[in-house]
Amino acid sequence: MERTTIDLWVGIFVALGVAALLGLAMKVGNLTTSDIGETYTVTANFENIGGLKSRAPVKSAGVVVGRVGGIKFDPASFEAVVSLNIDRRYQFPHDTFANIYTAGLLGEQYIALEPGGDETNLKNGDKIAQTQDAVVLEKMISQFLYNKASETKEAAPAPTKSKAAESTETGDDALGSNPLDKLTAPAK
Repeated sequence: MERTTIDLWVGIFVALGVAALLGLAMKVGNLTTSDIGETYTVTANFENIGGLKSRAPVKSAGVVVGRVGGIKFDPASFEAVVSLNIDRRYQFPHDTFANIYTAGLLGEQYIALEPGGDETNLKNGDKIAQTQDAVVLEKMISQFLYNKASETKEAAPAPTKSKAAESTETGDDALGSNPLDKLTAPAK
């Protein structure tokens, strides 16, 4: 092959690689899925959102029904205010629960909506009152270790001598002598 032909093929493969990386970046950033039509916006307050990001999915029964529109910090209540853009096709009762879950063990975080039984539905601008914060793995591990350390200090009994130690210190065996005395006696 000529040098120009090889350069052409290398250029084509580099361009395909760049296009594949761009497609992967858009997929990871949730920029490719836009099957959500017209939306209405509701808000929910959380004390801890963990690693929740804008454009994270909002799911109900495992189905994506919306996206996180934005996240703000409320300095008055010291909570995160999360805007949820929910597809108008899906109406949720006013007493819906909003929970932050993690997809897999270390996957992305999303909001799961669990519908209640109220007769009235959420409207544009409403606020979801019942929320559950994200479970932060580091916080759980530190609480577990702290609890275990405090249990160990409280539950540790005073040191006692075992029966074997008592018998070697005070008593002789059935033969009238302690066999360990020969091993621990100083050499003459």
